Formats: sequence, structure tokens, C-alpha cells
Amino acid sequence: MRVQSEVTANQAAKAPMSGFERYLTIWVLMCIVAGIALGQFFPGVFQAIGGMEVAKVNLPVGLLIWVMVIPMLVKVDFTALGQVRQHVKGIGVTLFVNWLVKPFSMAILAWLFIRHWFAPLLPPEQLDSYIAGLILLAAAPCTAMVFVWSRLTGGDPLFTLSQVALNDTIMVIAFAPLVGFLLGISAITVPWDTLLTSVVLYIVIPVILAQLLRKALLKNGEAAFEATMAKIGPWSIGALLLTLVLLFAFQGEAILQQPMVIGLLAVPILIQVLFNSALAYWLNRAVGEKHNIACPSALIGASNFFELAVAAAISLFGFNSGAALATVVGVLIEVPVMLLVVYVVNNSKSWYERDTVIEGN
Repeated sequence: MRVQSEVTANQAAKAPMSGFERYLTIWVLMCIVAGIALGQFFPGVFQAIGGMEVAKVNLPVGLLIWVMVIPMLVKVDFTALGQVRQHVKGIGVTLFVNWLVKPFSMAILAWLFIRHWFAPLLPPEQLDSYIAGLILLAAAPCTAMVFVWSRLTGGDPLFTLSQVALNDTIMVIAFAPLVGFLLGISAITVPWDTLLTSVVLYIVIPVILAQLLRKALLKNGEAAFEATMAKIGPWSIGALLLTLVLLFAFQGEAILQQPMVIGLLAVPILIQVLFNSALAYWLNRAVGEKHNIACPSALIGASNFFELAVAAAISLFGFNSGAALATVVGVLIEVPVMLLVVYVVNNSKSWYERDTVIEGN
């Protein structure tokens, strides 16, 4: 099991950042323009797509979410959970920031900015929905892109893999109760049946299918596994972009009426990313973890599983909701902000290790 985990971790560490990933913000901006334009020119088509629902689940979006999420989850090796004990302090920091700081700090920021400071500039009927979207965005830690960020900082690949596997395991159990609790204290009605359905559809079933697919691919050898992942990897980004086109086709009218909404929603997301990454980075230093552990810990503490957030927002509140728009704004700023965090941790390595060296002497 350990050998397989190390192989998978090294594969993740060596995986290059694709053009789609590097320029994700540009693709998202193009989807905004394309979605708004298509929604204005072909409103009937998108109304028909929005009506394809079964038990409040939009079938086209459900399919796209599976195509988005499953290739990412295939990369996760849950046998890496056995390696968690090797860096207990770093894992402890990661769990503390991911599950006890990030969701609650976002709820506070959403309350301050959306409910109060920015409220006069936003449509009043969407305030609760915007807050819900921001909470959904922060309630699940990133799964796939963390491997890319970790590689760019020279992070320990086995630690990165083990913390992703542990977070995904916790997410299956904790996502629904956490979201329900935070929406509840934010005075937002929680449709529990839809929330639990979202967890089953977009976490539990994809995890099971992904692990079955992973097991089948690995039977043919590591080379066959890597070749298949290289082929299906772009499907995730493609499905994400197509989902965004659909979202902005429905959101187009509201955005054209109040174009500043996207910028206002980006403010609490930006603050949350920078705050949580800085906190995780500093805490790892305080407990004496190595720099190549602190980097992936800080990065997973800052990034979000936005694919899940988008899916849950659509299921809970609908295509036209402020919640769906808020989660999409998270996608829009994810790459540039995380690249900024990568730059900071890479260029602060001498500061990070300074006191450690002094203590060692």
C-alpha cells in the first residue's frame, strides 16, 4: 500500500500544469461573455435546459458535474491515509484551518460584506442567496488543483496526497452538517432533503465510481493509468466551462443590470483565501513543520472544491440564484489568487526556516 501511495504521490508531483489550468481565469471570462450572449439571443433554449429536472436535480448539470468531479477523484489514493501519522502536526494544522476556521471565517465575512457593508449595492432579494453561495464555496477543501499548487512550491507529494485523501473522507461525512449549520445560523432556510441528495449525488457516488475506475485502470499497469488520466483529465475543465456557460446564460440579465456584483462578491472570497493561507502557513511554522509540508498545507487551507460548490448551489437554489453566481466568482479568481499564494510561500522560504535553523544550533 505504501509503495502504491508513493508512486501516486510522485505522479501527482510531476504532473505539469496544463494550459487550461494555467489560464483558467481567461477561460472563465470567455464563458461569462459567451453565456451572457447566448442567454440573450436564445432564452428559450436555456429555459428548456433549466426545466430538465428530476427531484430538483437538473439532469444536464448533474451529468456535467460527474464529468467534472470523477476524473479528479480518480487521482486520490485513499491508501495514503496510512501515511497521515508521519506529519501529525501538519495534518492537524490542515484539518483545523479547513474545517474549523475556513467555513466559519467565510460565514463571518459574508455576513459583514454582503449583509451589511455591500448590501445597499446588491439586489436585496439575493442577499441570503449570495451568503449561501459563499458558505458552500468555503465548506469543502480543494481536491485536484492542490496537487498542482504543491508541485509549484516543492511540497512533499506524499503529504499532499494524504491530506487530500483525509479531507475527502471527512467531506463525505461533514459537508452536509457543516453547510446546514452555517446556513442555519445565517438565518437561511436549509432544504435538508436537497442538501443530502446533493451530498450523495456529488460526493458519495462520484467517490465510489472514481475508486472503482481507479482500481480497474491500475490493473493494466501504471503506464496505462497515466495514459488514461491524460486523456480524461481535460474532460473536467471542459465540463466546468460548459457548466459556467449555462450558469451565465441564466445569470446574464442580472449581471447586465448590476455588473459590479461580481467584483463585490470577489472581495470576501479574496480576503478569505489570503487569511486562511497565511494562518495555515504561520501555524505550520509555529509547530515546527518543514517548509515543504507548510506549503501544501497552506494551499489546501486556502483553495476550495468549487466544482462541488457550484453543483450544490444549483441543486439547492437554482440556476438563477445568487448562490450559483457566488460560487462561480470563486472559480473566476481561484487561479490568479492561488498563484499569488504560491509566489509568496516560495519567496518566504528563508524567513520560514530562519528561526528553525537558529533553534537547531
